[in-house]
Amino acid sequence: MNVSYIAHISGRVQGVYFRASSQQQAIEYSLSGYARNLADGDVEVLLCGEQDNINKMLVWLAHGPEQAQVTDIQHKQVPWQQHNFFSIG
Repeated sequence: MNVSYIAHISGRVQGVYFRASSQQQAIEYSLSGYARNLADGDVEVLLCGEQDNINKMLVWLAHGPEQAQVTDIQHKQVPWQQHNFFSIG
């Protein structure tokens, strides 16, 4: 069953290849959606796909790429959104 989640990641997550690394991981897990920087220095990630793969991606987002320092991640399920690929905004 396909589901969608939105995640809000805080910490040192901009300027450390977080969005591009998120895109690579999402593709590996067959997820679509997006990763985008927020004005407050955080990153927002929309994940669309199978629940098991989203769970794996949420675990990855909790630490991100090597250069990142994630201090907090909040996520919630949202109504299904159809995306054909994972974009960086």
